[in-house]
Amino acid sequence: MANNYDLIVLGSGPGGYVAAIRASQLGMKTAIVERESLGGICLNWGCIPTKALLRSGEILHHMKHADSFGLKADNVGMDLDKVVARSRGVAKQLNQGVTGLMKKNKIDVHMGNGAIDAAGKMTVTAEDGKKTQLTAKNIIVATGARARDLPFAPADGEKIWTYRHAMVPKEMPKDLLVIGSGAIGIEFASFYNDMGANVTVVEMMDRIVPVEDEDISAELLKQLKNQGMTIMPKAGVESLKADKSGVKAKIKDEKGKVEEKSFSHCIVAIGIVPNTENIGLEKLGVKTTKGHIDTDAMCRTNVKGIWAIGDVTAPPWLAHKASHEGIICVEAIAQEAGNKDVHPHAMDVRNIPGCTYCHPQVASVGYTEAKAKEAGHKVKVGKFPFIGNGKAIALGETQGFIKTVFDADTGELLGAHMIGAEVTELIQGYTVGKQAELVETDFINTVYPHPTLSEMMHEAVLSAYGRVLHI
Repeated sequence: MANNYDLIVLGSGPGGYVAAIRASQLGMKTAIVERESLGGICLNWGCIPTKALLRSGEILHHMKHADSFGLKADNVGMDLDKVVARSRGVAKQLNQGVTGLMKKNKIDVHMGNGAIDAAGKMTVTAEDGKKTQLTAKNIIVATGARARDLPFAPADGEKIWTYRHAMVPKEMPKDLLVIGSGAIGIEFASFYNDMGANVTVVEMMDRIVPVEDEDISAELLKQLKNQGMTIMPKAGVESLKADKSGVKAKIKDEKGKVEEKSFSHCIVAIGIVPNTENIGLEKLGVKTTKGHIDTDAMCRTNVKGIWAIGDVTAPPWLAHKASHEGIICVEAIAQEAGNKDVHPHAMDVRNIPGCTYCHPQVASVGYTEAKAKEAGHKVKVGKFPFIGNGKAIALGETQGFIKTVFDADTGELLGAHMIGAEVTELIQGYTVGKQAELVETDFINTVYPHPTLSEMMHEAVLSAYGRVLHI
């Protein structure tokens, strides 16, 4: 029958659509079910369009500092509507690209809300109410997650925003409160600060970007403060009230003092909620932890034929982790079906890089120095500053550094941490090294092109072993 498949993928984000493509490559008849837009949150409302916004903010920042490059840029300003329109155009282009990929790979697309009726059976309800029955031996749940609301002040889209509202603002914030300093919070804080808003960031942990190495957090704090932001670690928002004029927040600072402050707008970036409701998981008995689906190393759930990938599963909640899980999952399905040409390997989360596209950028992979020590390693640590790199000086980007953490006994690269211009591109060099299980001599004996920012990666390794050259 027409709607009988080898595999159904529920959700078309960077995990879902990549899984569908790989399944098609392996000869599976594949369907993808999507309730909103192909490409999911990442392509339409997350990873990519936010980078388009940040690019506009970065260019405006450089225009304001044109004189330092010997250039003139008078009456510099911005048109918020055009900035947003460009971002939405980027998202539309990528959505169309995924649509084309589905056609190219002969993947059937069913638009609507999908719900698993039983193992191997799914009902898709379209916007007009029409229901379509699909069947498949295997189903991958890739439904992602959504922004978590403050329980006492849910987002209204007017003055209290989630990331989706912050991407299509109806007006430019004058005084912006950002609650949460993870990647999403800090990226929007950076964008709106570059665009001219007065930005305050409140973080309940003792430092911003708390998953990063402590040295990175300290450097980012210093640089954001130098850019004019107000940063409040060890602080919490006790109440938040919005009206037509703006937002009033009662904020308890690190000393326990509570003060009411006024803002024009607020962005809430305090985490995510997995999209596991109303898709049939409960009646199937699929196990979850705090709403996120439990899986094994090959993305199997406890129910045969039901698999799960991406943000709907365990952290880290990153698009590239979801995509790689999609590959692992599909190849595991193919292997179970008897395909002897695929050899899926479980993912080591220590080899997944993380990137934050604020200004300056932050990137990392592996253990922080503290985590490496907690894990029982005796470590060698190296650092190299941007100010010691010729390309960084030529670019006018001299703030930041690269830090490496090695096992002192084996030379294994345990972690790498960066802050500065274009470090989100540089981090992959260390990620490949970790995946390939390279040791310090491999990095030391590699030739790095000159003049490039990548030379700092070499120097940070040399530094860990007392051989640094340019400082």
